Amino acid sequence: MRAGGFLIPVLLVLAGCKPEPEAPALALHPVPVQQRLPAQVSAPALESGRVSIRGDDALADVLSWTLPEASIEQPARARAAARRALAKGDLFETAESAIPLLLALRKAQPDNAQDARLLEKARAALLAQAWIALDAGEDLASLRYAQRHGTVLRTLWPALPEAKTYLDAVDRAGQAFELCVGGERALHAGNLDTSGGALELFRRAQALWPLQTRAQRGIAAVQAALLAGAQAQAAEGDFEGAYAELSRAGRVRSDAEAIATARQRIEATRTDRIRRLGDEGLMALADPAGLQIARERLAEILRIALPGSGAGVALRQRIDLVGHYGLFRPGQVFTDEMADGGRGPALSVLPRGGFSMGAPEDEEGASPDEQPQHPVRFERGFAMTRHEITVGQFRRFVTATGATPRATQRGHSLAYDARSGNFLRGSGIDWQSGYDGRPAGEDMPVIHVTARDAEAYAAWLSEQTGVHYRLPSEAEFEYALRAGGQTLYPWGVGAPPAGAGNLAGGKDVSTRGRSWSNAFPGYGDGWWGPAPVGRFAANAYGLYDMVGNVSEWVADCWHRGYRRAPSNGQAWVNPGCRTRMYRGSSWASAPAQARSAWRASGGVDATNARVGFRLVRQL
Repeated sequence: MRAGGFLIPVLLVLAGCKPEPEAPALALHPVPVQQRLPAQVSAPALESGRVSIRGDDALADVLSWTLPEASIEQPARARAAARRALAKGDLFETAESAIPLLLALRKAQPDNAQDARLLEKARAALLAQAWIALDAGEDLASLRYAQRHGTVLRTLWPALPEAKTYLDAVDRAGQAFELCVGGERALHAGNLDTSGGALELFRRAQALWPLQTRAQRGIAAVQAALLAGAQAQAAEGDFEGAYAELSRAGRVRSDAEAIATARQRIEATRTDRIRRLGDEGLMALADPAGLQIARERLAEILRIALPGSGAGVALRQRIDLVGHYGLFRPGQVFTDEMADGGRGPALSVLPRGGFSMGAPEDEEGASPDEQPQHPVRFERGFAMTRHEITVGQFRRFVTATGATPRATQRGHSLAYDARSGNFLRGSGIDWQSGYDGRPAGEDMPVIHVTARDAEAYAAWLSEQTGVHYRLPSEAEFEYALRAGGQTLYPWGVGAPPAGAGNLAGGKDVSTRGRSWSNAFPGYGDGWWGPAPVGRFAANAYGLYDMVGNVSEWVADCWHRGYRRAPSNGQAWVNPGCRTRMYRGSSWASAPAQARSAWRASGGVDATNARVGFRLVRQL
């Protein structure tokens, strides 16, 4: 069991249940009798030995009570004072308390029946007050208060049956309290369900004092720790170990919902790990030297997959067909047939080759996040969709699968507000909407989608075509954007030539007469907002709108700069990352963002009017 991976959930379960300060040993009464419990619950046998609550000297005051000496000069006044003290619940602490006054009166006037009745009422009040204190004894202060009452009862009425019952009960509660403190120490040390561990201590406390909710919370915390440990093992790829931990958690207490939820999370982790291994294996096959990597990824998939799941079939098939890449040629344009009888998006085959990724140190407007410039080489070509995925293409996926993209789920996205000229969150805006929130045409690039929405579309397209589609890596996108060049902008240097793309130009004007404050002077393309795909010239690799129109999600997670970045063009990912990359300028980007090396990041669930996506198809 690993102690480091699950302390946070344990602390959350134990919130409000921290170990109390320790105190010296205590044993109020050694003889076990029936604890005051609900009628249907029987008291367990008290273990031999004495309660040992270790710590400071605060308990000395609890155990050192002596009867305060009350002075009786005028019995009537003393009796009245005793009545008042009794009414207030002031029973024993001072010479003016009810019991010291009444005992002094009984000594002075032994035959006074009124005093005898008042003393009996005071004793009954003391027992009632003691039980109330014990019932509230979840924390050390309440327990000490209950023990103080026990000290008074033991001092004044040790032979009283009700006192004996209470003394044994407070002993049992004290033992349960100490066991809970020990259980919490064991829990924080990671000693969960072994012999002498937290679970055993909490259960012993619960057996001694079934009304002890602190023990119940401790048992729940043990289960939470085991469930967290199961998830941690799953995250490391040890699913056999994860289910062993899950089995241990199931034996702690009956909580079918928690176990079922943990099982779902483990299986979600397994599914995600298999998907990532498959993507890594398929990307590795783009490099002849990556065949062994792909086989290793397949072996790992088969190790962790459930029997009969069919996981790894696509990777196995690609490994078997790795020698048949001669079916395609650089520059070839093609589409894949889909299972529903339609055709997939048009693709262009990019040639294998290399380039220098990122910005050189002297590039104007460059950011350290785009450096160091480093070589990347693709030993195999790959196909990329010629256009950004359109609203119509995305609609086929939503209609076929019943998917609910993220912006649709939450009911809003970030769109351009024509009145203010700002990007504002608008209700009812999702993938069917344009940049300004109005309905989008079928040939417009789909926007208001997350990276996960894009990956869901890619997974569906892969199922439909029987080949592997995915988001491009950041390196693949920049390689495709540069299209064989290494210049500041994809078109070269200086101002963009006419028709270079849907860029923010000085001649562009919105429907309300607005113009860009930071744009390419003298350039105009006739669009304020995205244009339908393919309206501008294709680049040297046959790809449209790689610069301008909309920025596009890629597969990589955010990393500050390119130190230790992959040199083979694979996506640079961290499992579970919450920030993803997008590349390429949009219709509303400043000139510095139209540079070939420009890169930006966004939250994994972010949607707005400037970011869409295109896909890569593995060859």
